[in-house]
This record gives sequence, structure tokens and C-alpha cells, in this order.
Amino acid sequence: MTKVLNQLTARLLDSYAEIGAINHIDGVNLPDQQTVANLTRQLLQLLFPGYFQQLTVSDGGLAGKISAALDDIAAQLRPEIQKSLDYAPPADADVDRLDTAAQTLTCEFLGRLPRVREILVTDVEAAYDGDPAATGLDEIILAYPGLEAIAVQRLAHELQKLKIALIPRMMTEWAHSRTGIDIHPGAEIGAHFFIDHGTGVVIGETTSIGNRVKIYHGVTLGAKSTSGGQELRGTKRHPTIEDDVTIYPGATILGGRTVIGAGSTVGGNVFLLNSVPPHSLVYYEEGAVLVKGKSPAMMEFEQGGGI
Repeated sequence: MTKVLNQLTARLLDSYAEIGAINHIDGVNLPDQQTVANLTRQLLQLLFPGYFQQLTVSDGGLAGKISAALDDIAAQLRPEIQKSLDYAPPADADVDRLDTAAQTLTCEFLGRLPRVREILVTDVEAAYDGDPAATGLDEIILAYPGLEAIAVQRLAHELQKLKIALIPRMMTEWAHSRTGIDIHPGAEIGAHFFIDHGTGVVIGETTSIGNRVKIYHGVTLGAKSTSGGQELRGTKRHPTIEDDVTIYPGATILGGRTVIGAGSTVGGNVFLLNSVPPHSLVYYEEGAVLVKGKSPAMMEFEQGGGI
């Protein structure tokens, strides 16, 4: 056995020398997957106190618990941000002071948590208002995968805006593996966002979503083509969904110039490459995608809370 293992070691070393693209040897340390996953869990505990801890949280001593939790998160997060900066320092960064930058960015990110909570409460309310099967806010926070995916994305999005590499995507992919919902940290998402059921939802990096948008399982907000590869980096490749839009299961909406106008409804399994005006109804009929304006009666029905 020892001889076989020695031979395999030699072969792997030869492979590392010959195939360098998938090695990271003698490079800077990279953020650790397990640490990032643990940090994401701890951040969710801060966002939703009392929901993700085994012990009951009461007002008594809460300040001390929150302070201790923040200390613990900061102690773990700062080194991971340092690794990210070492890997991809911002263009304006002083490479000799990245440790100081990591501490500053850690504090800046943690300082944004109250603002993240302010928008997350609108997402919880949207889920409750939009799902008659929901028995209460507790059920939504504890059991709805869409809310978990949105919460993680909102955290990761703040790190993305701070130009921290790798960690935001690691966070959203952790949520993706748990929920089946893939939301890129770069996506811009407004308030009162609700993903119902959620399995198979994909929201691309340059997607822009307005307020009070509701989407169902299997929806893709993607790019028309990625054949241009890295030449497309930084371009608007994914659609814009304006306020008060509903997108039903299996719909695919593609393209950076595609705009779904405010108040529109996109039917199930629609494949859409073009913009539609506000208050449109988009649906399949006899194998064709049809777009028509909503009738006043339909708009009144929806505004009144119709099914």
C-alpha cells in the first residue's frame, strides 16, 4: 500500500505541475467556505433574534448577547475580508494597509445590519400578505426558503457593494444549496419582495427588481447569451422588473434591455426576450406569446386583493 500511495503522490504532483489552472498553491489565502457558512448562520441569528437559536432569547441580558455575538462575528469576518482583499484588492486600496482596510470594511458592513432588517421586515410582510397558506410571521421566518434566500442575498449584496470579492458569492451559493434558489449578490432588489415556493428560481447578477414584486418557483431572470464570455463582464445582461409585477411559475425572462413594465403579470412558462409596457398581461395561447393590456376590471380586482 505504501508503494502505491507514493506512486500516486508523485503522479498528483506531476499533475499539479502540468495542470495549473485549478491549483491554488503558493498563492494568497482564500476565504474559507466553512467559516463563511458559519458566519452566514450567525448573521441570520442577528437579523432574526430568537428564531435561529436553540435557546430562548429574552429582553433581559439581550444587549450583552448581541454585543458578544457582534464581537464573535467581527473576529471571524475580519480575517476573511482580509483574505478577500489580498486576493482582489480594490483599485484605490493601499496594499500596504489592507489589514486596516479589512477592519474598516468589517465595521462598515456590520453597521448596515439595522438597515438590512428594515427592508427584510417588508419581505416578511409581503410573504404573509401574498400567501393565504401562511399562518403567521413566525412560520414564514422559520419555514419559507424564499425568505432565507432573500435574507442571505441582502447581506451578501451589502458586501458586494463594498467591493469585497468571493465572500458574497460564497454566501449566496450556501443559500442556494439549502433552498434551491439562486440569487446573485449583485442583483438589485426592492422592498416587499416575495418568492413563493421558490425551488428553481434563478436571478442573475445585473437583474434589477422594483418594489412589491412577487415571483413563483422555476422563474429565471437571466441573460440572453453568455457566448461573449468575459467580454460581457460589467454589462447589463439581465432584465429589469418594475414595481408591482407578478411572474408565474416557469417563466423565463432574458436580456439586459428587457423591461417588464410596472403592474404587469407574466404567465406561467412564458419565454420572453422583449420588453412589455406597464400593466401588461403576458401569456401563451396556441403556442404563441401574447401581450395585451390589462382591463380596468382586472386591475381593480388585483388592487383589491384578488387571487
